[in-house]
Amino acid sequence: MELKRVVVTGLGALTPIGNNVPDFWEGLTNGVSGAAPIKGFNTEKFKTKFACEVKNFNPEDFLEKKEARKLDPFVQYALVATDEAVKDGGFDFEKLDTNRIGVIWGAGIGGLKTFLDEISNFAKGDGTPRYNPFFIPKMIIDIAPGHISIKYGLRGPNFATVSACASSTNAMIDAFNYIRLGMADVIISGGSEAIINEAGMGGFNAMHALSTRNDDPSTASRPFDKDRDGFVAGEGAGTIILEELEHAKARGAKIYAELVGGGMSADANHITAPHPDGLGARMVMTNALKDAGLTTSDIDYINVHGTSTPLGDISETKAIATLFGEDAYKLNISSTKSMTGHLLGAAGAIEAIAVILAVKNDIIPPTINHFTDDPAFDPKLNFTFNKAQKRTVRAALSNTFGFGGHNASVIFKKYEA
Repeated sequence: MELKRVVVTGLGALTPIGNNVPDFWEGLTNGVSGAAPIKGFNTEKFKTKFACEVKNFNPEDFLEKKEARKLDPFVQYALVATDEAVKDGGFDFEKLDTNRIGVIWGAGIGGLKTFLDEISNFAKGDGTPRYNPFFIPKMIIDIAPGHISIKYGLRGPNFATVSACASSTNAMIDAFNYIRLGMADVIISGGSEAIINEAGMGGFNAMHALSTRNDDPSTASRPFDKDRDGFVAGEGAGTIILEELEHAKARGAKIYAELVGGGMSADANHITAPHPDGLGARMVMTNALKDAGLTTSDIDYINVHGTSTPLGDISETKAIATLFGEDAYKLNISSTKSMTGHLLGAAGAIEAIAVILAVKNDIIPPTINHFTDDPAFDPKLNFTFNKAQKRTVRAALSNTFGFGGHNASVIFKKYEA
């Protein structure tokens, strides 16, 4: 069976450094940090008092007030980013077969704010279970693709993927496979997350996973820097619309890039710590390259998972060095989490958008906040520190790794007719 080609025809983003794709890309290429003191709740007694929140966002600018109240923020973010992507792609669903258009969405945690609010209200009461009837439908992760499909009348494959921080990359891989196997023409894919609240920040603080650089939030996310001390929490959404090539050409769609491969693997090592030698990370990149029919010499850029944790950055770099060998020195490597923070289940989606735009525009976004070299990293590797770099990007790889040892990678390349 000949596999169909899959291209990217629509993008949408709601991020800590830009509330749409053009602003997001401008923030990335200019090295803007999205980290700042948290405004969403009182952080006085919290170890970490900052995060990468979405800024200047009012859901009622996009959704009716009554509708917005029924949606957890992670679903609000999903709908807003998808609205941008649908408009960007020039889709008129009334002229398309919506039975062959689906939604596959990723989130790692989902409606945490809704869960927190409802349980807190119950705990303050007299024990009578007075729960909001929208409690469960607001909270569950699969409600995001459900709302997207309902809004546009899309009756194709519809479900959510959950693999912690790899969730939205797994969603893209599933969408990619459904389309190239001929089971759908178009799939809206991506991810959203909204965990910057008392439960999210308190939980990650308890794990000692977050940076506590409260005196200098804007430089707290420091991937590959000697003084990195944990990740910075982020929130938002990214939407990538994938489409079968001939279907896209028939409707005259603009094409950003071609998705050519996806890989998955497991660390099988520890619930939160990566394999110290990067075995799972190496395997997932190997699988993605094999799926794409490419070699290490074909890749010009890797958007790494690069969370700014002491162990994770080392493990991933070991995997790249081992797999790519001498080709590793020809790569640009960068962690855009240095700017956006870590969006957990949405990270793969917004980082895929960064990769797609790098391929399209031949610009590598930087790894900002680098101050002190760490001898654990090979100084000959190009981490694209502090400033964007121009270069031809034929193909680029995006890595996402999640708690539980879940690894997922996707490869995008320049579209060639």
